[in-house]
Amino acid sequence: MIEVKPLGRCDAQVTIPGSKSYTHRALVVSALADGESILLDALACEDTEWTIKGLERLGVSVLWKGDRLHVLGKGGKLNSGETEISVGNSGTSMRFLTALASLKSGRTLLDGNERMRQRPMIGLLEGLEVLGVKAYSQNGNGYPPVVVESSGLRGGTANIRGDQSSQFLSALLMVAPYAEREVHLNVMGPLSSQPYVKITLHVMSTFGVEVNCRESQSFSVSTEKRYRPQSVRIEGDASNASYFFSAAAITRGRVRVENFNPASVQGDAAFLNVLEDMGCHVVRGDSWAEVQGKKLCGMEIDMNAMPDLVPTLAVTAAFTQGKTVIKNIGHLRLKESDRIRSLAEGLSRMGIRTEEGKDWLGIKGGGAHGAEIETYKDHRLAMSFAIAGLAVPGIKIREERCVDKSFPGFWEVLKRFYRA
Repeated sequence: MIEVKPLGRCDAQVTIPGSKSYTHRALVVSALADGESILLDALACEDTEWTIKGLERLGVSVLWKGDRLHVLGKGGKLNSGETEISVGNSGTSMRFLTALASLKSGRTLLDGNERMRQRPMIGLLEGLEVLGVKAYSQNGNGYPPVVVESSGLRGGTANIRGDQSSQFLSALLMVAPYAEREVHLNVMGPLSSQPYVKITLHVMSTFGVEVNCRESQSFSVSTEKRYRPQSVRIEGDASNASYFFSAAAITRGRVRVENFNPASVQGDAAFLNVLEDMGCHVVRGDSWAEVQGKKLCGMEIDMNAMPDLVPTLAVTAAFTQGKTVIKNIGHLRLKESDRIRSLAEGLSRMGIRTEEGKDWLGIKGGGAHGAEIETYKDHRLAMSFAIAGLAVPGIKIREERCVDKSFPGFWEVLKRFYRA
């Protein structure tokens, strides 16, 4: 357990690591390219290491050289035969590696930890079945462990569920160029976390494959072009930047974040707009942004496109005047924890009045005090509530090393606030 000491008004400058979302996708796509790709400033964390280990199990060589990640792609020719892959609690690794396993010949078993076995896979498994791959939940419940029995991806047209996770769509899009024939994917219902699909399309384009898409509901991928090896720089992680922007907001201080692209296709870059709407002053540069905290007001907002930042926003809302209602976030109950329930519980421990529904969370700002926060080993809960400790005494974070999942250096970066 770690206790975060109050700081008063923040006045700091920090540099964020590379994007987890970009790193995952660049790893998968470069693994399929024919030759060596170099990923500069890739994020080293538990989740990306699970993806790397999975790629190695499939026969792809991945090597760190300083801050450069060298991936020796195999042109879609993955190891055949019986393979077992573990992904811990990395939902991204599970979805992406399951799709990747459809390109090999043989049986692949993919499993994870206890929480991973509660995270849905049925939408992806159904899509793979339609595209010619035998893919199923070993226990018949739609959750991991999952089995993929394949001799290659046939292709064709599949309808994909969009409400639980955009990763089902992203996973199929990335492997589609290596199918036997063109792949058409139609999204059924609303598409959750839509900006993450834009990241997928951007990475695919960077490696030489364009996707024909119509209104984010229909996607077509030709088999005429394959990925080409590239040397690419991974841009900074907008999700991780949010914690430091929140620090400026709740302490009415100033924080400048470097290695941050305000114009990024990462949906979480739009958190700056949210903070402006709450009352903050924001300045944007080419590769940085600065937030100056002001008097904060509550708001009503749809956060479906920025689900990973709901914890950051919820904690920020605890320091506003008025009520904040965060809507259209039902899929957060399927994350590393039930984030709606976990946030309501943590905020209540801090003396903040909350309400929750199936897909929304209400927060009445004001009166926050210290508390022990149960993280449920959820990295985004730990980092969000840690920021509250900069503004009020007595915030203690349980299982603080859960941040290693996405931001191993978080506590070290936070310490620099006290030396600024």
